[in-house]
Amino acid sequence: MAGALVAFIERKLEFDVISTSGAGALMGLLYQAPKDGDAIQALKAWSTVGVSDPIYELFPVNYKVFMKPGIAADWYRNMLAHNPFTRPIVQSWSGEGISGFVGDWLRLILATLSPSDLSGQSLGMCAHLPFAEQVIDFDAIAKIKPEFYINAYNVTQSEMTIWGKKEITPAHLRCAFSFPLIYPPYHLNGCDYIEGAAIDTLNFKALVSDDDRRPGCERDVDTLVIFDILGADKLIRTPRNLYDAWVQSIITPLVEIAKDDIRLFELLHNVDSDGSQKRRLLKVDLMGNIPTTYWPEIMDWSSSNLSYLYEIGHQAGHQFCDQHPELLPPAARVRQAAPAASITATIQ
Repeated sequence: MAGALVAFIERKLEFDVISTSGAGALMGLLYQAPKDGDAIQALKAWSTVGVSDPIYELFPVNYKVFMKPGIAADWYRNMLAHNPFTRPIVQSWSGEGISGFVGDWLRLILATLSPSDLSGQSLGMCAHLPFAEQVIDFDAIAKIKPEFYINAYNVTQSEMTIWGKKEITPAHLRCAFSFPLIYPPYHLNGCDYIEGAAIDTLNFKALVSDDDRRPGCERDVDTLVIFDILGADKLIRTPRNLYDAWVQSIITPLVEIAKDDIRLFELLHNVDSDGSQKRRLLKVDLMGNIPTTYWPEIMDWSSSNLSYLYEIGHQAGHQFCDQHPELLPPAARVRQAAPAASITATIQ
């Protein structure tokens, strides 16, 4: 997704409404409200958070993204970030830290030494996105041009919640990112929340809601552009080891949920009384250029894989723009086409 969004920036393709879910919330905010204002750099930096290949082969866990939970672990990370000797090691998100094998080996040592309160009574294994404020300018979200939505499931009240750009804070993003077992439910305003993508992978409800607090959802939309990295049957495969089997236990049900969400939206919310489509549904083919032999590695957090997938996505984004030049501003079109449409993006 990061590579495709960079391609859209390069081709000047913009959206009127952006609806996100799960990991798409992070990608969408890097795209619209990066910490230093440079969306291309922020999205490219995501491709660098993989673990150096020699380390990943021995220890296939991304300790740079999934961090130990607990108050002591939070204190430890804060101490490392402010220590002049360890800051260049832990600042991997900024692109200014020590990179490559040496940097990742030092980060593994520091991650191993981190205290943690993880126990059999814990409700999740990892800390809630402790790096969120390092990469996202939360003060800028309310001022971005498009309408912007994230979702999370309110476990306490058994209902999906959708927040708009004027409501989103770090706490709301952590609610939207709390995938069960990986992260504990996030407590906000007396309620516990889990990741909305675990139930509604594409957050289509933000586009059809009749809630007056979200007028952006009511605008006349011509085209819906879908970023869906889950609705691919090839993601379901024989696992390579026990860790990979655990990853498959998460991915397998999400594949069908993502496919069903698109079908239900088409049937229930995108058909007019005369049977015609209310709006065009266009899907960015994020994985179309991946060779069949490469699919077993696609969920790896290795440096080489993340860099490869970024380039695959970047290529897919440009291919999408070439296929739909009518969505681009006149100066950026490859060829003359119809007038630009009002468009939305839904990012999972």
